[in-house]
Amino acid sequence: MLGLPMLDCRIDRAALRRSAGVAIATIGLLCVVTQSAMASTPLPQPRPAEAPAVEAPDTAPNTEQDKAVTPAPQPEPSACRRALTQDIAIAPSIAPIHEASGCGGDDLVKLEAVVLRGGQRVGLKPAATLRCEMARAVADWIRDDAAPLAESLGSVLSGLDNFDSYECRGRNRMKGAKLSEHGKANALDVRSLDLANGTKLSLTDRALPREIREKVLWSVCTRFTTVLGPGSDWYHEDHIHLDIIQRRNNYKLCQWDIYEPLPKTAPLLPAERPEDAPPRAEEAEQGKAASGDSADKQGEPSAR
Repeated sequence: MLGLPMLDCRIDRAALRRSAGVAIATIGLLCVVTQSAMASTPLPQPRPAEAPAVEAPDTAPNTEQDKAVTPAPQPEPSACRRALTQDIAIAPSIAPIHEASGCGGDDLVKLEAVVLRGGQRVGLKPAATLRCEMARAVADWIRDDAAPLAESLGSVLSGLDNFDSYECRGRNRMKGAKLSEHGKANALDVRSLDLANGTKLSLTDRALPREIREKVLWSVCTRFTTVLGPGSDWYHEDHIHLDIIQRRNNYKLCQWDIYEPLPKTAPLLPAERPEDAPPRAEEAEQGKAASGDSADKQGEPSAR
């Protein structure tokens, strides 16, 4: 066999003891240094007994802020809204109305007054809730037609009696009827035009001169697509309905009968006929016929 060198696996116990001693000495030195450093570091002063209590920060969620929703950007004003300035009408914009029944609409205004070319205001009593386009049509009619009519009568137009504007209902307030233009803020019912001198032009009053009513009739039937008044049905005998509904082929409906004025003096009823008055000719003839029939019966033989 080949000879192999023998490994010396003996442990030098003396060397181990010297290494362990060095390690222990090192650890001890670190402990001494650390204790010295802690002793030299100043500690905070104790809190005085009379010091106010420290409030804990409010970490509860702010539900109000969480609920706050960033407002949606406002839409650009319509061309009608930009054109309906305060020189033409006092008509502030109002929020859109959208009811479950389909009533309401967008681009709505509260028409409070129409401004005439001379600066006078014609107030609507009460103010009318209308679509901007309808409000503009009413303003144009008042400025260009109704105001000149008042001037021709020697006064100035000062007010308009608004019988009805926006109202969520069917036509003629009939249950189950088609939605009225009033329910779309697209109609106005007018009762009268008021003048500054106190005169009230009640448009359906037969005592108002026929000429005045005819002038109003022609003006509204020119500007609006629907005009309903006396003679149209039983629902418009005391006011004039105006709207601008769009129909096929631009069809317009103008139904307003201008009745003749009532006589200034009511006709007298005939007095009662006196009891001793002689019989009328018809009564005399009937009496003769009755007496002749009686004589004939008396001359006939009786039946057995």
